Amino acid sequence: METLLELRFDWGTVWDFLFNPVILKGLRTTLQIAALAMLLGILLGIVLGVMRVSRNPIVAGTASFYVFVWRGTPVVLQLLIMYIGMRQIFEQDVFRDNWTHFRVAVLTFALNEAAYMAEIVRSGILSVESGQMDAAKSLGMTNLQAIRRIILPQSIRVVVPPTGNEFIAMLKNTSVAFVIAVVELTNAARIQSARNFQPMELYTVAAIWYLVVVSVFSVLQAEVEGLVLASERERPQTIFFRAVTILGGGRRTA
Repeated sequence: METLLELRFDWGTVWDFLFNPVILKGLRTTLQIAALAMLLGILLGIVLGVMRVSRNPIVAGTASFYVFVWRGTPVVLQLLIMYIGMRQIFEQDVFRDNWTHFRVAVLTFALNEAAYMAEIVRSGILSVESGQMDAAKSLGMTNLQAIRRIILPQSIRVVVPPTGNEFIAMLKNTSVAFVIAVVELTNAARIQSARNFQPMELYTVAAIWYLVVVSVFSVLQAEVEGLVLASERERPQTIFFRAVTILGGGRRTA
């Protein structure tokens, strides 16, 4: 007798759609949005993080307000405001033609991520001993020079781990871009399920790909953390380190 699972779930459909062109294109779009948004978010987050620790109240207040707004509102609402709201405000055809679903998704996720990265960078800066800034100033450096040359490089060990977690979260959060009709991985699965009326199978396909991608980047994150956090002598033999050593064409000296 067939079990209830066999009656209601078809693994054959899962395997048939696992490498379906529509699904793979949605996966590619998910990766593109996540990578571009994270890159822009990190760059803007560094600027905001430095502004957050500024002694100038206007500069620090502006960054704090930005973080307050973007962290305090749902990303789904931000997507709707950025796409539908901005198209209402700017009615020019040139704007509408260039304000595409993909670009809006990348920009919105980047602006949202920047608010979180600002706090990560701020905590990294504050983790560096305050005497480092005084020492840098005694050498004639300005505040910005000291932060760029002395403080930020030392804060990397604190910043890298949560940044990796943020990217993994970004990969999954791109699924909400379906609200502005971006055909990323989840939306691609939804579209396919509407055609064959097998939503559970198609959403399982999406889940499998999310698990694969997240697992790969989790391993890469661990490798990067191993390279950044370990000292030269205690550095573990990670995949990345072995590759760098081989390409470098020699052994490490003691």
